Amino acid sequence: MKIRRLGIGAIALAAASALALSGCASGSSDSSTGSSSAVITANGSEPQNPLIPTNTNETGGGRIIDSIFAGLEYYDATGAPQLDVAESIETDDSQTFTIKIKPDLTFTNGDPVDAQSFVDAWQYGALLSNEQLNSYFFEDIEGFSYDEDSPLTGLKVVDPTTFTVTLKEPRADFPLRLGYSAFYPLPKSAYDDMDAFGQNPIGNGPYKLASADAWQHNEKIDLVVNDEYKGGRKPANGGVTFVFYASQDAAYADLLGGNLDVLDAVPDSAFGTYESDLGDRAVNQPAAVFQSFTIPERLAHFGNDEEGKLRRAALSMAINRDEITDVIFQGTRTPASDFTSPVIDGWSDSLEGADVLKYNADEAKKLWAQADAISPWSGTFQIAYNADGGHQGWVDAVSNSIKNTLGIDASGAPYPTFAEQRTAITDRSIQTAFRTGWQADYPGLFNFLGPLYATNASSNDGDYSNPDFDALLQAGSKTTDTEEANGDFQKAQEILLKDLPAIPLWYSNVTGGYSESVSDVDFGWNSVPLYYAVTKS
Repeated sequence: MKIRRLGIGAIALAAASALALSGCASGSSDSSTGSSSAVITANGSEPQNPLIPTNTNETGGGRIIDSIFAGLEYYDATGAPQLDVAESIETDDSQTFTIKIKPDLTFTNGDPVDAQSFVDAWQYGALLSNEQLNSYFFEDIEGFSYDEDSPLTGLKVVDPTTFTVTLKEPRADFPLRLGYSAFYPLPKSAYDDMDAFGQNPIGNGPYKLASADAWQHNEKIDLVVNDEYKGGRKPANGGVTFVFYASQDAAYADLLGGNLDVLDAVPDSAFGTYESDLGDRAVNQPAAVFQSFTIPERLAHFGNDEEGKLRRAALSMAINRDEITDVIFQGTRTPASDFTSPVIDGWSDSLEGADVLKYNADEAKKLWAQADAISPWSGTFQIAYNADGGHQGWVDAVSNSIKNTLGIDASGAPYPTFAEQRTAITDRSIQTAFRTGWQADYPGLFNFLGPLYATNASSNDGDYSNPDFDALLQAGSKTTDTEEANGDFQKAQEILLKDLPAIPLWYSNVTGGYSESVSDVDFGWNSVPLYYAVTKS
């Protein structure tokens, strides 16, 4: 393998080029009319877990975590990584990385943000006994084990502002991953009582909790500016209040009424009107977001065997994605042809086996009948979803498409909140298929594949495992040749198209808007607004 130095600048240029299609949307008002002390309001959802970076892998908690913590780098509106806490990230072989931290940084309680604060946080996140949802992200570091508690021997503190990371094998995209929240640091005080810390987290990012009781569960969380933050996301406002809405319709009504400043999820009931309602304050742009539903292999008739594969393929071909995206989403979604996103470098719409994602009623009926010949089907096929997320319309449409095509009972299975649904999924108590999706953590094909479908991966909610798929992921991760790596990831997807651990549905645009009171509103490459950039009159 050719050895080269991967500076953060080169990675940033590559990411910016790869994400040229993603764009951003901005308010046109002059930011000089804004007030640096005005607090903006934004839609959110009750986090699934206490706010610990290594145990937060859903969007409700994620947007809060990203606001109150700063990592080695962050991603700008295009998805390009920018140095944040790190002064430099260097390697000669894509296996051992030397990371230098900017000096004199602190958490909001005064604890130092130094090399030790990163190493300790990663060690905590990697230990199996700590049961952190993001432990998977540390599996490439020397010492990581899925079998027993094992310290990350690949982490070494050199001095207060320098540490090294040694991986088990070369990983050319490792620096690109480091803006994800799993790699955030923690203050020393967190380890006194991690659960209590998660209820009132102390960070080092552009914002901090407004008070000890800032998180009012199932209602809102209040953040204010952290004046000690010295990174590139310096807030242009006085804080952010995330309001946890019971429905997207309620959030949209508040936006129209001037009671909400920024919304990143227009309800399907407003797709036909929101652009005329909001005018130039409406947002509709591509984003690195993929939607699907997952069928756990533990469910009867859906194991990783001939019957299960026949039924998964039949269900996929029974869904009229073109009709649903046109009627329900009115052009704000695009039928999926793979498991990733068109805004990511390496995406392909010509993978072998992708025909299984096209509506074909005759073939779907044929495959379902072949599965019935192995073991007859009875009962109702259900797709679980969170009722507070605006998903009922498309779940009903998908269920009806399956029902009408295959002649079986099919329906949605609503959970009141996203947190309740995620808990049932993560503790494996859910006994139906369920809505899944992926908002990219960092701009690379691997991020759409490894965390969701690799054996033992942190977000592998269906417990899928295929050694051939894992091997292709490993091969693609080792090479420093981007084209070669993406070729391996595309081959890995062709295995997924045969096994269908999840049923790809469509790619999402971010559809949102903002009030007349704010300006400088950017929606980033991954659909999340850049809250720190928003100004308010």
